[in-house]
Amino acid sequence: MNYIYLHGFASRPASRKATYFQHRFAAAGHQLQIPALDGGDFQNLTVSGQLAIVDACVAGQPSVLLGSSLGGYLAALYAARHPEVQRAVLLAPAFCFPRRWQDDLGAEAFEAWRREGSREVFHYGEGRTLRIGFGLIDDAQQYEDYPVVSQPVLLLHGIQDAVVPVHYAREFARRHPDSAQLLELDTDHEMGDVLDALWTAASKFLFP
Repeated sequence: MNYIYLHGFASRPASRKATYFQHRFAAAGHQLQIPALDGGDFQNLTVSGQLAIVDACVAGQPSVLLGSSLGGYLAALYAARHPEVQRAVLLAPAFCFPRRWQDDLGAEAFEAWRREGSREVFHYGEGRTLRIGFGLIDDAQQYEDYPVVSQPVLLLHGIQDAVVPVHYAREFARRHPDSAQLLELDTDHEMGDVLDALWTAASKFLFP
C-alpha cells in the first residue's frame, strides 16, 4: 500500500504536520511519501500540476492519501477520479478553492491579481514572500467545489478554523453520508496543538 501525504498551499514536505505524520507512520511500520507539490516552481503552481505529481506517486498502485488544507482538496479531487485510492484522510480540506480566494481577497484585489498576472503571498515553508501566478485560479476553476468521493473518507477539522471554516467540511460530509465521517476538534487551521488527536483518529481509520 502506498501512503502519501499532500501538504498545503505555500507549505513544503518538511512542514510540522507532514514531519509528525511521517514519524508516526514510520513507528507503525509504514513509509509515508511526502512530495513537493510545487515541483520546484511555486510561481507557476496549478491544481492540475499538483495532481500530476500525485499521480506519479500513486503510479496506479493501491494507495491511501492524507492531505492538509489545499492538499486535502487535492486528495479528494484525485480520489474522485482514481479508484486505486483506497481511503483518504483530509485535514481541514480547502474545498471551494478558487471561489474562496475571490471571497477572501475581495473583488478589487482579485481583479488586480488577474490583471497583473501574479501577486505576492507569504510562503510558510520558505518563511518569506513569493509571487504566485493567476494561472493557479484559471486552472482551478475547471475543478468541482466538492468532489464526489465514493471511498471511505475521514475529515478532521478545527471549529476555530478561520482560514477554511468548518462548514466546508460539514457540507462535504452532508453530501457523502455513506462514505465520509467528520471529526471536529477545538483547534484552528494549523492544528498544531492536536497532532496526537489527529494521529489517534487517523490510525484508527486507516489501521482498524
